Amino acid sequence: MTALGAGTVRARRRLAALPLLDPAGPHDTRQPHLSGWQLITTPGVEADEATLRAAVAHAEREGLRVLDLIPAHLDTGSALGLFRLLDPAAHRTDRCAPGHGAGHALLVSDDVHRRAGLATAPPPRSPADLFRLARTLKEYAPDATGWAIAPGLTPLPPDPARRAGELGARGLPPGLVSAAQLAGLALLLKCLVSAPRWGAAATALYWLQPVAVLAPARALRPADLARATALRPLRSLSGALRTLRTPPAEPSAADDAPARRAAYAAELADGTDRFFEPRREDCPWCSAPELAVRVRMPDLLQGKPGRFTLEECRRCGHIFQNPRLTQDGLDFYYRDFYEGLGGEGAALLLGRMNGTYRARAEMIKPFGTPSSWLDVGTAAGHFCNAARAVWPDTRFDGLDMGEGVHEAERRGWIATGYQGQFPDLADRLAGRYDTVSMHHYLEHTRDPFAELDAAVKVLAPGGHLLIELPDPQARIARLLGPHWLPWFQPQHQHLIPAGNLQQALAERGFTLLAEQHGAAHQNNADFIGAVALIANRIAPDPHAPWATVPATRARRAARSAVQAMAVPCYGAAFALDTVRTAVARATDGGNAYRLLARKEPG
Repeated sequence: MTALGAGTVRARRRLAALPLLDPAGPHDTRQPHLSGWQLITTPGVEADEATLRAAVAHAEREGLRVLDLIPAHLDTGSALGLFRLLDPAAHRTDRCAPGHGAGHALLVSDDVHRRAGLATAPPPRSPADLFRLARTLKEYAPDATGWAIAPGLTPLPPDPARRAGELGARGLPPGLVSAAQLAGLALLLKCLVSAPRWGAAATALYWLQPVAVLAPARALRPADLARATALRPLRSLSGALRTLRTPPAEPSAADDAPARRAAYAAELADGTDRFFEPRREDCPWCSAPELAVRVRMPDLLQGKPGRFTLEECRRCGHIFQNPRLTQDGLDFYYRDFYEGLGGEGAALLLGRMNGTYRARAEMIKPFGTPSSWLDVGTAAGHFCNAARAVWPDTRFDGLDMGEGVHEAERRGWIATGYQGQFPDLADRLAGRYDTVSMHHYLEHTRDPFAELDAAVKVLAPGGHLLIELPDPQARIARLLGPHWLPWFQPQHQHLIPAGNLQQALAERGFTLLAEQHGAAHQNNADFIGAVALIANRIAPDPHAPWATVPATRARRAARSAVQAMAVPCYGAAFALDTVRTAVARATDGGNAYRLLARKEPG
C-alpha cells in the first residue's frame, strides 16, 4: 500500500511539472510556423498551426532543441505508463536520463535533425518507432530536451496489441514487465485473503489510482478515464497475459539476420579452441610461476560457446584469463555486445550510471581544474557527457576501438574521437592532456603495462590519471563464484589488486593522490548481476545468431518461464544489493576501486 501511495504521489508530481501549451497565446505570425524546426509524427497524428506555433515559441523560450508533444487527451493507460518512466523536471537537466515520450509527435531543431541523420532516415511507422527516436534525440540534446502537453494534437486510440513492441521500444523487457505486473496482482489477491482490511484498502487504491492521478488534472484529460478506472484490474490482467503470449521480435526478422547467423555458424564450425593462445605458466604481472585456478565459467553474458579460466598468482594476487583469447577471439566475443545486436542494451545500461559518472569527475576537484581530458575506453562517451555537468569548460576527447567514438562526436558528447589502440596512438597525442581517465578499461586490455606507459606519454607534467577497476579482492567475489558479474568473462583479461596498480604507477613516476573503494562500489553488480547471469545460464536466448541449438517452441517457453520465475529473485537481489551498497559505503569495501595519481615532472 505504501508503494501504491508513493507511486500515486510521484505520478501527480510529474504530471504537474508538464507545461501546457497555449495555442491562443501571442506568437510571431510573421515567420513560418516551423522555421528552423522539424515536426516528426506517428501516422494518424496531426497538429494544427496554432499548436505548432505555440510549441516552437515554448521550445525557443526554454532553450530546447527537442520537444516531445503529449496530446491532452492521451489515453489513461499510456498516461500512467509515461509517468512511471518520465520525470520532466529531473530529466530536463539530467544529461544521462533516457528520452521517454508519449510516442505521438516530436519537434526537433534543424541542427539536431541534421546531426542525428534524420534527413535520410525512414519516417516512423508506429508509436514504437517514435519511442526509439525520442531516446535517440535525447542523446543529441542531453540538456535541451523537454516535454509539453499540446491541446491541439490528435491522440492515437489505445491498442493492446502494440504493448509488447512499445515496451521493447522503451528499453523495457516485455516478459519481465508483464511478469512483474502479474506478480503485483497476485500480491494484492494474497493481501485480500490474508489481511482483508489492509488488502481491501490497497486494492481500492490500486483500482482508483488512475482517477487519483488524472481526474483533477487541469491539462491532461483522458477521454477513457472512467472506463479505464472501472476495468483496471481486468485490463491489467488481460494486457499482461497478452504481452506474455506475444512472441518476441526474432533476430531472424532483421534484414541481415540470415547473413549474421550464417557468419557465426561458419566461425563456429571449427570450434572455439582456435580462439585461445597457449596457456602460460607464469604470472603476467610479476612473472611468478605460482598459479592457481580461481574460477571457471562459460560465457554467461551472451551465451556464446566456449569456456574460460581465470587463474590467480599466489605471490602477487593478480588474476588473469589463462589461456587468454587471441585477437581473433576477442573480436568474436566482443561482437554484438557494445554494438550491433547488443548495442541498444549496452547503451541503456551505460546511460543509467549518471551518479557514478559524476562521482568520477568530482574526484578531481580537490586537486585542480582540468582543461583537456582524454577518456580512454570511452565507448560511446557516456562518462564525458555526464562529466560536462561537473566541468562545463573542460574539453573532453574520447578514445576507443569501436565506432561509438564517432557517434559520441556527432552527439556533441566529446570534441574529438580517436578510434584505435591507446598505445598505438600515444606518440601522436604526447603531452596534449592534463587529465586521462581509464574507467573499467585496464581489465579489458591485453597488456596493462603498455596502457600505463601510454598514459605517461599522453599526460603533461603535473597531469592527473584517474583509474577505476573491479576489485578482485572483494569478499563477495568468492561468495558468488562464477556468477560474480565483474569477472565479466570472456572480456576481462586482467583483474588487478589495488596494491599492484599503486606499485606500477609509482614505478612510472606517479604520486598517488586519492584512493576510493566504497565510493567506487557498483550498485546492483553483485546480487542482481548474479540473478541475471544464472537466469541466462539456465535458459540462454535461443534466438541468438550464435545459438548452437534450434529455437524450438519448448526452448522459447523455457526461457520465458525462467525469466518469469526470476522476477521475485530480482526483488530479493535488489534488497540485498541495497544493503550491500550501504555497507560498502560505510566500510570503504566495495566491488570496485578508484585511484587518482599525478604525473610528477621529470
